[in-house]
Amino acid sequence: MDKIALETLGRHLQALRQARGLSLTQLAAQAEIAKSNLSRLEQGAGNPTIDTLWRLAKRLGVPFGTLVAPVATPVEENGISVRLIEQSHHRHHDEPAVDVYLMRCAPGTVRQAEAHAPGTRETLQVVEGRGSVGPPEQPHPLGAGEIFTFAADQPHVYRASDTGATLLVTIVYARGEPSNA
Repeated sequence: MDKIALETLGRHLQALRQARGLSLTQLAAQAEIAKSNLSRLEQGAGNPTIDTLWRLAKRLGVPFGTLVAPVATPVEENGISVRLIEQSHHRHHDEPAVDVYLMRCAPGTVRQAEAHAPGTRETLQVVEGRGSVGPPEQPHPLGAGEIFTFAADQPHVYRASDTGATLLVTIVYARGEPSNA
């Protein structure tokens, strides 16, 4: 992320933390990151990983898309790039929250993802390339144009082939559970 994106993310992260009445120390401990790293992130001086941002969103009780929505640039880490495309903003009480991302995976990359809130599901469509996704012990192979939906309330993995992969990722959070995403 560039300097402007980092500063925007930092201000937004700080506002979300303060709105929940959490101190830097409390959020850092809950997200299992160093307080100094969280402080740098809020000041726009950090370099957050995708995993760090997921953990912060989860501990703040917001979908990942809510945390990164103000940032127009992709979040990148170790050959994986994730860019928010769309997020459900105006939900009725009985509708689930939905985030849609474009994920680009460099050849041979592997991303281990933590479990989302109970009842959360992911649907992936391969736009280009090949890969496998789903439970680490038995990921589902996919090629261009193929779609796969799985329960994302357990740890899961994204593996790109030796040619890489571009995925359209749709996360549907459990009804009434977006605060635990």
